[in-house]
Amino acid sequence: MIEKSLNKITDFIGSITAIVMLLMMVNVFFDVVARYAFSNSSVGMQELEWHLFSVMFLFGIVYALKEEAHVRVDFIYDRLSDKKRAVINILGTILFLLPFTLLIIFGSYEYVYDAYEIGEISEDPGGLTHRWIIKAMIPLSFIFLLLTAIGYILKNIRVYKGESA
Repeated sequence: MIEKSLNKITDFIGSITAIVMLLMMVNVFFDVVARYAFSNSSVGMQELEWHLFSVMFLFGIVYALKEEAHVRVDFIYDRLSDKKRAVINILGTILFLLPFTLLIIFGSYEYVYDAYEIGEISEDPGGLTHRWIIKAMIPLSFIFLLLTAIGYILKNIRVYKGESA
């Protein structure tokens, strides 16, 4: 039950990430056309490209974990039994992913708060305002990664017990 709810949240995050990717592609397209066809470039459009890319990357990690598309040493991992893989996934998630995720969540709070408090904006003329919004994507994405990691642990506990994945 909990695992299914967490998976639904992660699938929603994956859908949002796909939309952000499309928005980024449209933004890049218009920026390139404006630059090369009309000799007109926008600092705001260029910054938006990086912001959308950041969001896509940060939230894409969440979906990649759920879909087991994250990086690992597959040539060893693939030769192991399902139970051994489940143990590796559980231990790796508990020992490495969860502490790192919590570190980023709690470590980035002040970073976001400071940007909000001072009203941080782009240093470039014509750049984007409200920089705290993009900075807030860091702890937010890691909160979702934490939830996905919990679902991933629950899934691997089921695999270890011999239940269907």
